[in-house]
Amino acid sequence: MKINWNNIKIMSLVVAVLGLYAFSNKRNASKNIEEISIQFVGDQRLYITEAAVNKLLIQNYGKLNNVRKEKLVLNTIEKIIEANKMVKKAQVYLSINGKLEARIIQRKPIGRVEGDEKFYLDDDGKRMPFSTNHSARVPLITGNITGKGLNGVYEILKYVNTDEFLRKNVIGVHVEDKEKYELRFRMNRFVVNLGSNDDLEKKFNNFKAFYAKANKDKTLNNYDIVSLEFNNQVVCTKI
Repeated sequence: MKINWNNIKIMSLVVAVLGLYAFSNKRNASKNIEEISIQFVGDQRLYITEAAVNKLLIQNYGKLNNVRKEKLVLNTIEKIIEANKMVKKAQVYLSINGKLEARIIQRKPIGRVEGDEKFYLDDDGKRMPFSTNHSARVPLITGNITGKGLNGVYEILKYVNTDEFLRKNVIGVHVEDKEKYELRFRMNRFVVNLGSNDDLEKKFNNFKAFYAKANKDKTLNNYDIVSLEFNNQVVCTKI
């Protein structure tokens, strides 16, 4: 029987490579964490700081630079960071050189509720507590704050944030009733009666057309109430 030395050489090489790979992985896993890197995606360190994240990790693991890589469960670390009410998403991974890296996306407030309870409304429509590190400049939400009313406010502010003019000028949303909302604008005295949160695109397009004409005519300060409640109309009440 003729021995195929080429096949034997190839198999020996494969076994050697796999052995080295396994040995390298085992040796790498037995090493301690040498460095921790925390990166914030988007707005940097507004509502939670690097020190706060480090404190969370120390409370659960002690000093991580004394922990072996093999003992770390990255999914668990992500959940620990995401348990902080300022964090929307965390991604944790280990680099080859022994660095533990965490990329953190913070929650983003779009409104501030001022009622019996005080909290932010975030861009997912969820309640978000105030931060001791930063105060967000977002529209104030006042009035009859209920679950359904707050859902309506969320839909309104979500639309407002898609439009540059509205985003710059809307400073408040008042919940008169679950189907009746009022808006306040930065530079104007009048109140905008929005009615329900239905047909927002049509209502705001009508309002912007009215605003452009009234601004050109220099009559914006003549109005007390601007109503968008009626179908395809802007009805104004003068002071």
